Amino acid sequence: MSKTNNIITRFAPSPTGFLHIGGARSALFNYLYTKQKGGKILLRIEDTDLERNKEEFTEGILRAFEWLDLKFDETKKQSDNFPIHRKYLEKLIENGHAYFSKEEVLEESQRDEVIRFKNPNKIITFTDLIRGEVSVDTTDLGDFVIAKSLDEPVFHLSNVVDDILMNVTHIIRGEEHLANTPRQILIWEAIGERERATYAHIPLILSETKEKLSKRKHGEIVSVEHYKNNGYLKEAFINFLAFLGWNPGGEREIYSLEELISKFDIERVQKGGAVFNIEKLNWFNKEYIKLQSEAEQLEYLKKYLPESEKYTSVMLEKLRPILVDRLSYYGELKKMKEDGELDFYLNAPVYNNPSEIIWKKSDKDNAVINLNLIKNILAESKEIEECWEEIYKLAEEKGKGDILWPLRYVLSGKDKSPDPKSLLNILGKEESLLRIDNALKALVNF
Repeated sequence: MSKTNNIITRFAPSPTGFLHIGGARSALFNYLYTKQKGGKILLRIEDTDLERNKEEFTEGILRAFEWLDLKFDETKKQSDNFPIHRKYLEKLIENGHAYFSKEEVLEESQRDEVIRFKNPNKIITFTDLIRGEVSVDTTDLGDFVIAKSLDEPVFHLSNVVDDILMNVTHIIRGEEHLANTPRQILIWEAIGERERATYAHIPLILSETKEKLSKRKHGEIVSVEHYKNNGYLKEAFINFLAFLGWNPGGEREIYSLEELISKFDIERVQKGGAVFNIEKLNWFNKEYIKLQSEAEQLEYLKKYLPESEKYTSVMLEKLRPILVDRLSYYGELKKMKEDGELDFYLNAPVYNNPSEIIWKKSDKDNAVINLNLIKNILAESKEIEECWEEIYKLAEEKGKGDILWPLRYVLSGKDKSPDPKSLLNILGKEESLLRIDNALKALVNF
């Protein structure tokens, strides 16, 4: 088949649900291939299923692509072409390629007449850019339905007609459509207006148990908006998607969108299923968080940190490196809040069990003495950095456990928390002194 120099691809989602990560990956592969070739990529909302289509799903699909920053050259709705679909149906019937078929009615909801494509029962052969030469004997397909009526085309007919109308040259889609291709090629050849498109069927995205990812089995993790809403970075998500079933070779894994476009080779896409690994996505995202500027990290913290308005700008700036170091994605801040891991930044601890203030190899009297020594150092008019130098010198003299453990616990009220220097820096001298006083009172009454 001759090739056109003007590459036109399309991504054609149905607005019957959210944008699935498999759909996003198909759109991305179309985008990478098209932009590398200097072609045009189209978004076609296939809204012909009038019973299941919802405008909110269309809006969700557009919102997901806006987040991913994948820009299409044109956006169309398939329903706008209903009158044209009818003309093509009439032409197929007139030329003997389709016919009205009486159906046996088993239920009241079923129709007694549909339009079927007259199968020529031939072998269809096409070259798939990923799978190589594919041959299918269409005899087993029978005469298949292409419309419920002249005004109600089904997927196979409307899909082919719109590909012809939009001059689509390359159809890159998931392998679940591989079984549809022979039917669509038959329709394409019957219409006969121009040479058919080149096909490429990319592998399924599988769960770690090697099942096809589905909303019913795997829930919201299959939705692109889940990752947008949970504070993943779009650059990381795109990089991760690109590596689901493809890679440019070599050890390097971090690529910008522009670099992915330049490196993409559709013939390197694997034939087998690509396993979705959330730990790998989180690794990608953490690497991209590290690449953010401090200002960008602060903006994300303000957006995703629960009750962020209660933190002062100074405290947020000091908290930034501590929180960012712990995060794989910004949505983890919500769980940290729910688990109480952020409470001590805004609220002074309550020491219900003062014995936990005491270092395991020490005693109450020693803890009181050491906290008073730390209090005296902080009470002097010095910067935190200078105070810390004296506190650490004291720890080296008296034992790090005896000094640093009670200080860290008193400031956070937690067995596990950032180091005492970081806590002093974030809380400041005034708040730190207040917490030390509260702890000393608890120890005296203990």
